[in-house]
Amino acid sequence: MILRTLWTPLALTPLLWLAVTLVAFAIGQRIHRLCRNSPVANPVLIAIVLMVVVLKLTNTPYATYFAGAQFINFLLGPATVALAVPLALNLSHIRRSLNGLGIALLAGSITSMVSGIAVVWLLGGGRTVAFSMAPKAVTTPIAIAVSQEVGGVPALTAALAIGGGIVAAVIGQTVLRWFRVDDWRAHGLAAGVAGSGVAAAQIAPLSGLAAAFAAIGIGLNGLVTALIVPAIALLWHVK
Repeated sequence: MILRTLWTPLALTPLLWLAVTLVAFAIGQRIHRLCRNSPVANPVLIAIVLMVVVLKLTNTPYATYFAGAQFINFLLGPATVALAVPLALNLSHIRRSLNGLGIALLAGSITSMVSGIAVVWLLGGGRTVAFSMAPKAVTTPIAIAVSQEVGGVPALTAALAIGGGIVAAVIGQTVLRWFRVDDWRAHGLAAGVAGSGVAAAQIAPLSGLAAAFAAIGIGLNGLVTALIVPAIALLWHVK
């Protein structure tokens, strides 16, 4: 009760939630460093948990939070576009890897879409949930747009996209190393295709080459998904 009484005047400040979100992420980064950069201590995941706790303690509706922190949402697009910098710096590596890149991209994109729909179908879910799940591996703005187009639930798709990105960031490198994959091109492409921006942000500081392939994975996976998911939805509707 005392906390809410003290918080009420502060909650009227327009940039309050932007500042709180940045502080939560800074804490996440600090914990990440203290854990020796362990993928399990993902800064985004830690920041999300902290923000959920703060919102619950202050009884703040999501709409109120988003009104103050929406500038971060706006920066999601420019942050994704900024991955073009390492992409441009590593064009020669990309040209030499085009054949394998295309096969891996299609395999990853199609597997993600089909498996998402199949899991929902096998568990008895309906069309709406299935097509909310289908674009889960692409970057959040594209995932939301695709979900809206095919009759999914954009909010559910956004949650799945963020959750999937965190899972990919946490276990992606470990799984690849289990299979003795140590090529940064593979790590970057896998992060971009399976985990989109969250996983790409995790791996980009480790290697410029990985960042370049993550950028390609994010962009082309978004394009492939935006073309294939509506086609699947049309076929489902016809049947």
